[in-house]
Amino acid sequence: MTSGGEQFDYDRLCRQTDPWAAIPSRYNLGVALTHGNVVAGRADRVCLYWENSAGASHTFTYREMDALSNRFADALSRLGVGRGDRVLLRMPNLPEFYIAALGIAKLGAVFIPSSTQFRAPEIEYRVRDSGAVAVVVAAPLSEAVEVAARGAPALRHVIAVPYLGESARGEQLDFWKLVDEADEGFTPVDTASDETAFIVYTSGTTGDPKGVVHLHRYPLAFESLIRYWHDYRDDDICACPAEVGWLLPVASTFLYAMRQGISIVLYHPVDGRFDPLAWFRLIEKYKISNLVATPTIYRMLTAAADGPHADLSSLRHGTSAGEALPPDTLRAVERCFGFTPLDGIGMSESMVYCFNMVGMPVRPGSCGRPAPGADIRLLDESLREVPQGEEGILCVRRDTHPGIMKEYWNKPEQTAEVLRGEWYYSGDVLVKDADGYFWFKGRGDDVIKASGYRISPFEIESTLCDHAAVLEAAAVASPDTVRGHVVKAFVVLRDGFEPNDQLAETLQQWVKQRLAPYKYPRKIEFVRELPKTQSGKIKRRLLRQQEEAHGG
Repeated sequence: MTSGGEQFDYDRLCRQTDPWAAIPSRYNLGVALTHGNVVAGRADRVCLYWENSAGASHTFTYREMDALSNRFADALSRLGVGRGDRVLLRMPNLPEFYIAALGIAKLGAVFIPSSTQFRAPEIEYRVRDSGAVAVVVAAPLSEAVEVAARGAPALRHVIAVPYLGESARGEQLDFWKLVDEADEGFTPVDTASDETAFIVYTSGTTGDPKGVVHLHRYPLAFESLIRYWHDYRDDDICACPAEVGWLLPVASTFLYAMRQGISIVLYHPVDGRFDPLAWFRLIEKYKISNLVATPTIYRMLTAAADGPHADLSSLRHGTSAGEALPPDTLRAVERCFGFTPLDGIGMSESMVYCFNMVGMPVRPGSCGRPAPGADIRLLDESLREVPQGEEGILCVRRDTHPGIMKEYWNKPEQTAEVLRGEWYYSGDVLVKDADGYFWFKGRGDDVIKASGYRISPFEIESTLCDHAAVLEAAAVASPDTVRGHVVKAFVVLRDGFEPNDQLAETLQQWVKQRLAPYKYPRKIEFVRELPKTQSGKIKRRLLRQQEEAHGG
């Protein structure tokens, strides 16, 4: 049944849905998500409930979010930041992320979310590649930005958000001082709906990370996702435990949630660790009704649900993304929390485009059916449709989905690899059954999906090969009972080095010190040689299949 009570009719829904109908020619997401809610009568509704594990908390209404983002836009304008300029955001789950991103959008500039786990070289690459003129960073995380700034000549301003007893230092600017001195009456820029609003960097199997360019119409482009996957209702209070540096929370519990004018719970665990008991307390305290999480988070929640915990009766709905949702995890959520998490599949290039929908029968293990109005096919390398029941690459016809990225920032060759004529070529390998349900089989380009993160094997392999002991390396996903999948590295050593547990731990630490910690190989296997094609390319797929067959 649908939320309205009538029988769910997928085919009729698709016939009646035009994804482009609600998209005007002029649209600024910063204005629409703040002032738009004020005008709609939600000025005094709580937009954001924030707290951290150290006991700090704050609440922001939609009126306050509108005013503060106006002030930040004005502050940036006074610094010389203008329309089209890029601004990188580096902070944990803080309300300043929302204020800054919205203000940047109102200015007509471009915000770039980034993970707090990135090291200085990863930050430097993103700042340099994007040509960012400013970085907004939580003060305790600013040292890596200062290091990165030395290799980024376009960067003019580092704006520090005071946090956990640390504040701006040296030539850094204080975020709240800028906001307090700025003008709330700032006039937002009148942007086109197809103007660039934000860039998210994504990993690939070869080369450097790519900046995925998204447009101001993004919150409107996923209207069917908001309605039929998230099922956001006017009285909902939503939350996502992931860090806001990633697209899942940026989209789901920022852009989509504010598009609906609902309340959001944002929580920062100061130690960076996910604590199921803390989230049980948050659910009870704020009456969270709508949850967005990865399968890994759901597994950790259900594993802790058997003991004494808070009242979780407010939970009514949840979605799952980031990796495939196994049937056993789905059943565990149903048993522990009383709702069926709706799985969906997507990428940074187009968020979720195929999903299980409210009212549609769920087939455990399936990622559902295409978004209403979107033309999705399984094609081969030559863009020919494969027979029903056979594996193919999931492709979305671009003129049927306004949420597909514009391009990769300054990378026309890589853009052409995925935007092929009328199709977006996702690289996801799926099978469609006789009833139109899609089933995820793997990644055609070997990108590793582990604990909800997309991880480039190229980065891991390159970092390992920088160590004096490593001749060659290959990184693949390996099954894991808790995380779903973890990174495993197959390593060929140079002459003079002997494989042992101590060397394996040394290599793990080597990667941890140079890349974000979630990227390090939790498993290392020393091998004499790697399987390769005749042209010398590593057969990662063979290694991945070997891991799946052996269960990790």
